[in-house]
Amino acid sequence: MLANVFSYSFCTFASCMQEELRNMDAEEKAAIIQALSSQLLAEGRTDLLLKAISVPVLEQLRIEAARATLSPLVITADYRFLLPEFGNKEVQLSPIHKALYLLFLNHPEGIEFKNLVDYREELLQLYQKIGNRIDMDKITETVNRLVNPLDNAINEKCSRIKAAFSDMMDEYQADYYIINSHVKRHQGSSMKLWFERLKIINLPRELVVYQC
Repeated sequence: MLANVFSYSFCTFASCMQEELRNMDAEEKAAIIQALSSQLLAEGRTDLLLKAISVPVLEQLRIEAARATLSPLVITADYRFLLPEFGNKEVQLSPIHKALYLLFLNHPEGIEFKNLVDYREELLQLYQKIGNRIDMDKITETVNRLVNPLDNAINEKCSRIKAAFSDMMDEYQADYYIINSHVKRHQGSSMKLWFERLKIINLPRELVVYQC
């Protein structure tokens, strides 16, 4: 009997709490989370705090916290990629990697790999500018491989770009600079869901400085 009463009371409390939270603004919700988190930390219950937050959310928070430590990305007149806040170090990439990176910087909305062929001419022009000493036939062949959805060349190039940035910073900072995955959900008029599996660079564009 008491167990039933307790269960009913808890459900009623939880329901009321949810209703209250719905009526709060974001800052009020954040204040409650901060207060509860502080109490759990003081009680030494980091296990419960992690369970409440969840590991995926914690990873997102780490990435968000890294935003304050990002460096501008300076692209010089001769297409060097420099990071002023990391000792003005240069990101070591070949001309084709730089051309591919610039393509994705030009499209903050993201690009699906399967649709890269639609950006062939833009990528070709970028590669020609950066690799102006490379044979034109070689440039064309490389670009054709990259935009071919049956070729793994695009994944290899993205892995190399990721490695170049990851060698210079921690994984949470690097998450902003690499070519990342982003799934965009769409709902059609027939209520049918479909998804775009986009690739994007999350770096805020105000941090990209073009000198070229």
